[in-house]
Amino acid sequence: MGNPIIPPARPVTGDEEIEAVVRVMRSGILTNGPEVKGFEDDFAELVGGRLCVAVNSGTSALHLSLLALGVKPGDEVIVPSFTFAATANVVAVIGAVPVFVDIEPGSFCLDPAAVEAAITDKTVAIIPVHLYGHPADMDRILPIARAHNLKVVEDAAQAVGASLDGRPVGTFGDTACFSFYPTKNSHAIEGGMIVTADEGLARTLRLLRSQGSLVAYQNEIAGLNNRLSDVHAAVGRVQLAKLPAWTKQRQENAKFFDAHLSGVGVPPVAAGAEHVYHQYTIRVGEEVEGGRDGLRARLAERGVGTGVYYPTQVHQLPTFLGPDAPSASRISGSLEHTEKAGREVLSLPVMPTLTQQELETIVAAVNAL
Repeated sequence: MGNPIIPPARPVTGDEEIEAVVRVMRSGILTNGPEVKGFEDDFAELVGGRLCVAVNSGTSALHLSLLALGVKPGDEVIVPSFTFAATANVVAVIGAVPVFVDIEPGSFCLDPAAVEAAITDKTVAIIPVHLYGHPADMDRILPIARAHNLKVVEDAAQAVGASLDGRPVGTFGDTACFSFYPTKNSHAIEGGMIVTADEGLARTLRLLRSQGSLVAYQNEIAGLNNRLSDVHAAVGRVQLAKLPAWTKQRQENAKFFDAHLSGVGVPPVAAGAEHVYHQYTIRVGEEVEGGRDGLRARLAERGVGTGVYYPTQVHQLPTFLGPDAPSASRISGSLEHTEKAGREVLSLPVMPTLTQQELETIVAAVNAL
């Protein structure tokens, strides 16, 4: 019998979350109730008191943000290719054009110089992704956006609690979008949150998430059904209360890896950045036997599960690849660092429930191989 696998991620759901679900179910108020408003208010404390609009997924948060900001068919939106497909998908479903640019090799986030080089008279917005829990270089991206009158939508799906120079992610853009998928640092089973400082924009977002109405049968605009249920919101509120301790444990786990791993590239942290380690992502070069994929297979044999995020970059997906692709896109400049990262990245387990023995097992396995 082989060793039990330490999974690359492990959702945390305890008795308090279960009790919250039961409480809401018994209340009979399953949607449009007090838990959603409470979840929004609780989350506002993490983003400097900004306005928060709860929706049913991180993807919905991105989609509604672009709709509310007036992105139209034919507009160009600058995005990284080294991200989850949703970042570009939401651009494409509107009929706009994702423009793929390269990343910085350290943070895996958008390269501001590549962003500036990609701007044309069709560019209307930038979606920086705070990937793996590390904030993008907003200090350089925001001045570029202002100089060209571009909207900024932060994709903070993996970065709840991260900050740059003491400023929380989610407080830089016109909107910011968070996800509460089960393996995120804080989950709601499923869910998302849109953050903005603009009251008019927040009202439009609330209309868009609920068929274009704030009062039943008084539809003001054409909208969608992207509401979050009270059941999900109740779970999210319980999770948010636990998030600070979990974040600290993730950071402690990462510190242990930084100090003890050898032979691989550990993730650097930019000056002024607080990394929340949604993923602890190492680089495995060709000097390691079999490269990244070889190491991954041998780690599995030793009971250590890993993840690869993302083996196929978005610009290489059938959705966007080639002149006959179903969705229009554009590549700006070289994606050298994007494609190199795709060959080398490997995410080790870093969840807060890891035991000391599991941490030592992971380190021993990586170092031995």
